Amino acid sequence: MTTWIDGTAGTCVDPGDRGLQFGDGLFETLRIDAGRPCFWPRHRQRLAAGCERLGIVGLDWPRLEEELHALAARQPRAALKLIVTRGSSERGYRAAAAVPPRRILRLAALPEPPAAPLRVRLCAWRLAIHPALAGIKHLNRLDQVMARREWDDPGVAEGLLLDRRGRLVEGTMSNLFLVRDGRLLTPDLSDCGVAGILRSVIIDRAAEAGVELARRALTLDDLAAADEVLLCNSLLGLCPVGRVEGIGEFRSGPVGRRLQQQLARQATDDSSNWYPA
Repeated sequence: MTTWIDGTAGTCVDPGDRGLQFGDGLFETLRIDAGRPCFWPRHRQRLAAGCERLGIVGLDWPRLEEELHALAARQPRAALKLIVTRGSSERGYRAAAAVPPRRILRLAALPEPPAAPLRVRLCAWRLAIHPALAGIKHLNRLDQVMARREWDDPGVAEGLLLDRRGRLVEGTMSNLFLVRDGRLLTPDLSDCGVAGILRSVIIDRAAEAGVELARRALTLDDLAAADEVLLCNSLLGLCPVGRVEGIGEFRSGPVGRRLQQQLARQATDDSSNWYPA
């Protein structure tokens, strides 16, 4: 693993960093293929939207992109985590206006994908409803940490999360799609959840694959009635779910296969479109 902090190789972060102290920052996880960051324009736009939402100003975008591409070129296939924090401060929640944001880039081996179709479970932990933070990928991941503590079975690839109202939102590290009667459904993320990059690509590509798509509130009844269940993230790709513990069995189907084929043709898409919810 290689780590750069503000452009310098190292592993020590200032204890006063606000990302460390308060989770005051954002992150992106990118897949590196052929030494190139996949879907970087989309990641960049989501990161910029997150900075605007949190009021993080002064990020040196040209230097960040130079560092990102230089690090990505070191390893043909890898996972790159990009963290931007508000920088360092003394004790207290208020940050000094002149503090520059901190850039942390970590390059690691691309993890082996779990065997498909996936076996997943429902998490007891519920996501807090927080529209002001919905969609962006901020550093406050305690909901996901607590949910992931619920199982140790290596055969379970992912856990599905509901919000406090009982609506399906996402996986602990993935976005969710259901297929019903040939129609693709994905949860509306206006109240909580991460608007994933691959999710945005799938939303864009669905029409080209001849698939009708709707974003709306989904429940466990919708999950139980689905013909196909699909999970996606930037490292995993789009994977069919074979079983949801306590809900039922599912089969890989034509809609998922059609979307996988569409994604394979767009693996290094340069589009900058991004859907916030």
